[in-house]
Amino acid sequence: MNLLGIILFVVIILLVIALMAYVVRIVPQAKSYVIERLGAYHSTWSTGIHFVIPFIDRIANKVTLKEIVKDFPPQPVITKDNVTMQIDTVVYFQITDPKLYTYGVVGPITAIENLTATTLRNIIGELELDETLTSRDIINTKMRAILDEATDPWGIKVNRVEVKNIIPPRDIQEAMEKQMRAERERRESILRAEGEKKAAILTAEGEKESMVLRATAKKEAMIAEAEGQARATERLYEAQARGIQLIKDAEPSKAYMTLKSLEAYEKLADGKATKLVVPSELQNVATLLTNIKAFVNDDQAS
Repeated sequence: MNLLGIILFVVIILLVIALMAYVVRIVPQAKSYVIERLGAYHSTWSTGIHFVIPFIDRIANKVTLKEIVKDFPPQPVITKDNVTMQIDTVVYFQITDPKLYTYGVVGPITAIENLTATTLRNIIGELELDETLTSRDIINTKMRAILDEATDPWGIKVNRVEVKNIIPPRDIQEAMEKQMRAERERRESILRAEGEKKAAILTAEGEKESMVLRATAKKEAMIAEAEGQARATERLYEAQARGIQLIKDAEPSKAYMTLKSLEAYEKLADGKATKLVVPSELQNVATLLTNIKAFVNDDQAS
């Protein structure tokens, strides 16, 4: 009897624990629970401890309040100029109303994916190929505005939409690569020509400056040489003038002057002169000797 009572007691304890585990619910952070009572919406539980009435209340949906990122597969779209390409998008959204998210639409993620695809086709259909490749920001902005407005009745807030990849057809890619290659070659040719032009200009300017500097240096050298010669001549004349003045002030004798004259004649007669110069004194001596000879001859005759 005691064993049966113990077993019954243990069973009751286990049933109470199971019942408490079912009744007591803890909602974690950044989560919300949508509660139905007797099949109808009753309330939305936020973070904390809550109690469920067995067989009456039911957790219809557990909703996360964190931002959700969905990377949708590439979608085929056609541009305004009839070019078919593949574009995949990434949508960042957040659930703001768990009740509308639960009861607003069947399969919210699938609905967002289909809405993204149709919106993308509508936007790309208004753009040409070149505009599509260069207008990512415009596409992102338009898609975010349209999706945010469309998903508002579902309790969803679309924060951002990004175009991840734009994949044009293979032939378009090859044509674009050729165009880009030709554009790069054209820019390279222009840059090379501009570089050669600048190099030629710099070379010509360098040669011009070099010629000007050489001419200036030569002119300054000639001016300096002429000034040096002029100063040397001036100094020579000044020295000669001082020498003459000194001789004049010393009042030299006639014998000294005669001696100096003979020294000057000696320099003239150093063997390099082409003319014969006879001093006036020697001419006087020769005249004197001629007169003496004539006098002697006359004396002998008488």
